[in-house]
Amino acid sequence: MDDGQQALAERFEAHRGQLRGVAYRMLGSLSDADDAVQEAWLRLSRTDAEEIENLAAWLRTVVSRLCLDMLRSGAARHEEAVGGTLPDHLGGRAAARESEPQEPEEQALVAESVGRALLVVLDTLGPAERVAFVLHDLFAVPFTQIAPVVERTPVAAKKLASRARGKVRGAPSAAAPELEEERRVVAAFLAAARNGDLAALLTVLAPDVVRGADLTALPGGRAARIQGARAVAEETVLLRRNARFAEPALIDGAVGLVVAPYGRLLLALRIRVEGGRVAAYEVIADRRRLRALDLAVLPAAGAGTWGGRKNLS
Repeated sequence: MDDGQQALAERFEAHRGQLRGVAYRMLGSLSDADDAVQEAWLRLSRTDAEEIENLAAWLRTVVSRLCLDMLRSGAARHEEAVGGTLPDHLGGRAAARESEPQEPEEQALVAESVGRALLVVLDTLGPAERVAFVLHDLFAVPFTQIAPVVERTPVAAKKLASRARGKVRGAPSAAAPELEEERRVVAAFLAAARNGDLAALLTVLAPDVVRGADLTALPGGRAARIQGARAVAEETVLLRRNARFAEPALIDGAVGLVVAPYGRLLLALRIRVEGGRVAAYEVIADRRRLRALDLAVLPAAGAGTWGGRKNLS
């Protein structure tokens, strides 16, 4: 590599983190994101960089177009559990030991930093909607720069982002005080589940709580419906590894949980809160039922954004 190419490579590396962040949010796959970023470098290396006025914008445009093409063609890969197995709660082969990770460490960290619920909802958007939303709402790119990427006018690109924003935000079915109560109870339930804390679960579950589930969501031999705080709490402790992949989200307008290794939706918990406790919840695993759910991101209390402007360097 001559001095000119070395200098160009150094300039490119300064932008790699943000490019990877953009591509990951568009594709939901680290390997695909890295492929898109590498292809952008290859195209840059074959271009006269002296003719590029704004390298950051040029690279972002190239990466975004590559991502859009991948989304439209269905070429984006969706990572699966390590070794091709499903998590325990889906009835797949269980991990040999609880200490063994079910996600590669980097993928898990990235999914957590972006937000599993956001990745799940982004996956429901059309390709052009997803690109417009990610660029504008998560990376503050103006619509004049987004328009040529999605092959629309700036006004049409703005409409794409607005439509996507409406889907991401959703429409809570409860008034603000009730929604906050749901949020508090679901958060307490999730925390107790993650910690395997039987006492905390018994506190947050109503005495006659009912747990329903698609059979494909359960290990073999477990009933599709169980009732009573003790039975539900003990099962939750037994299957607590599942909670590491869970995050609160709006499900059909109410606060529930999505279980999403790699940010890919595997389960949804539709939860009913009454009297400050979990009165019932249903574990949905059937793919057709999952696709029929109205899913949206649940912002943190008092927050109006969904984050996502962090680089993934």
